[in-house]
Amino acid sequence: MERLLDDSESQEGFASKVAIGSGKTRGKPFRADLRTVDVSTSISRILGTSHVASWLLRMVVAAGLAVDAYVHAHLADDFDAIHATISQGSLFRVEAGVAAALALLTLLVRRRAVLVAVVLVAGSALGAVLLYRYVNVGRLGPLPNMYEPVWYFQKSLSAVGEAAAFAAGLLLMVFSDASDRKPWRAR
Repeated sequence: MERLLDDSESQEGFASKVAIGSGKTRGKPFRADLRTVDVSTSISRILGTSHVASWLLRMVVAAGLAVDAYVHAHLADDFDAIHATISQGSLFRVEAGVAAALALLTLLVRRRAVLVAVVLVAGSALGAVLLYRYVNVGRLGPLPNMYEPVWYFQKSLSAVGEAAAFAAGLLLMVFSDASDRKPWRAR
């Protein structure tokens, strides 16, 4: 660090110039105090000001939802035999369609309502796969008994995609600023 300083600058003066935030230290030397670091504000600054971070999280959401949509569409025919009023295959097709639509909307539209829908859909899908894996709920009204006490590759892949979409969508929803209400092309 010493090699980067001019003769006219002291290390203390240099540190005050590179302070994080607004860059104004009012002549005081910069001293990092980890007790005063606000994590939510830091994450909010990163996501609110960095188009790259926001874009990467949106890509994670879209990829997770695309995996979820593919797995549910692929498995729908295998689950048509399990039915009450509605078959499990039909529920899988609806899940695949909604997940695919939200994956596209996440990439094309920067609106908080899309993120809320992502969190609700991915969270409910993840909750359902975990519930019906570990609990024999039985038939619920028009829904069939979807208890399946095993993990297999497609089910695990779907759960990972749903979890990734849920987590990234939640981060975007909570820490995005008001400028996220505009479409991508308006930026």
